[in-house]
Amino acid sequence: MKIIYAIQTLAFEDLGSFAQTLNDLNYQIQYLQLGVDAVDEALASKHPVILLGGPIGVYETANYPYLSDLIHALRTRLAHHYPTLGICLGAQLIATALGAKVYQGHIKEIGWSRLTITSQGFASVLKHLENVQVLHWHGDTFDLPESAKRLAGSIYYPNQAFAVGLNILALQFHVEVDPKTLERWLIGHATELNQAKIDILKLRQENVLYGQSLQDKAKLLLRDWLNHLIPV
Repeated sequence: MKIIYAIQTLAFEDLGSFAQTLNDLNYQIQYLQLGVDAVDEALASKHPVILLGGPIGVYETANYPYLSDLIHALRTRLAHHYPTLGICLGAQLIATALGAKVYQGHIKEIGWSRLTITSQGFASVLKHLENVQVLHWHGDTFDLPESAKRLAGSIYYPNQAFAVGLNILALQFHVEVDPKTLERWLIGHATELNQAKIDILKLRQENVLYGQSLQDKAKLLLRDWLNHLIPV
């Protein structure tokens, strides 16, 4: 049985539509909760790791001191090029571990929109997201790590996805969201949505319009990434 670790900060921000694909590929999914479960063993392993999203910032180490330990372990992991996929906060953690700056953006980007995929992006697994509406849900952004290739941007932020080789992939947006369970996000992030004056009804309506297409393409993206991992 193949193992894949998923590190969460929020229980409802899970692997979403990725889970069925991983099951189909005979992966045993092991969830770990940041701040609750020990993650060092997972980060030190050669098994694939997916770092999921959450509402805290990578720079909030005073309030969440285990972030420092995670970033330190992640820095070692990435130096070994162990297969690692980061989504939203996960992408920001990868950027930090690679020496790039992560900081508050000029606008909260929450909603569905298309990416601007670079030429290097079209030569990567992001080719599956051409003309696809993806879900953005972040307030922080990051500079591009020196060792990385920029794969995509958006109308608000130039750095939406990057890769280091074939094994390390960082996605600022949410490609994994399951349209059947987005309501958990709308409830769980109600305070943030209201403070940012985000139209919840519009988010829900666009989930109906775009969610299934994103789910279909997300499965292709994940399969492609896993199938092209370089053994280390």
